[in-house]
Amino acid sequence: MIASIESIWEEFNKPLKSYIKKRINNYQDVEDILQIVFLKIYNNINNLRVSNNLQSWIYTITRNTIIDFYRPQNNDMHIECLPEDIYIEQQDEITVNKELAECLKTMIQYLPEKYKQAIIMIEFEKLSQKEIALQLGLSVSGAKSRVQRARLRLKEMVLDCCYIEKDKRGNIIDYKIKSKDCNYC
Repeated sequence: MIASIESIWEEFNKPLKSYIKKRINNYQDVEDILQIVFLKIYNNINNLRVSNNLQSWIYTITRNTIIDFYRPQNNDMHIECLPEDIYIEQQDEITVNKELAECLKTMIQYLPEKYKQAIIMIEFEKLSQKEIALQLGLSVSGAKSRVQRARLRLKEMVLDCCYIEKDKRGNIIDYKIKSKDCNYC
């Protein structure tokens, strides 16, 4: 055995609990998930081959357990299995994202041509930065810089136009247009 379950508990109990709390709001679910994680660790610790992978292995188990905790167990279960506030929150975020996506499409058209081209290639055509560099006759670092500058300009345009509200993970959860004179939204 790589490490004793007691030493793993002592080392990872608090950090894992904190990790789970950041993703789950219900205290009881946090406790349940933590217990499931440690059961999985206990049952599978002998399958771990290298001790220096212990932390990443434990966090992978934790992440997958969080996902599994809310995943329906059979095909007869529907989205109603999720806590209602999570479902509503997801629907609100989808709506906000769709609305902002439309604003962003308009904003992209106002970017200088070289930045507009870079954003379209990376975000819509899904080209790699290496492919962008080849097509635009730039070095890879030049393509990366151009994409980064384009994103920065786009971000500035968004912030000039809208108040943005983010969750604790940095995801946009709401926005409000600052002025009716905004040309983009």
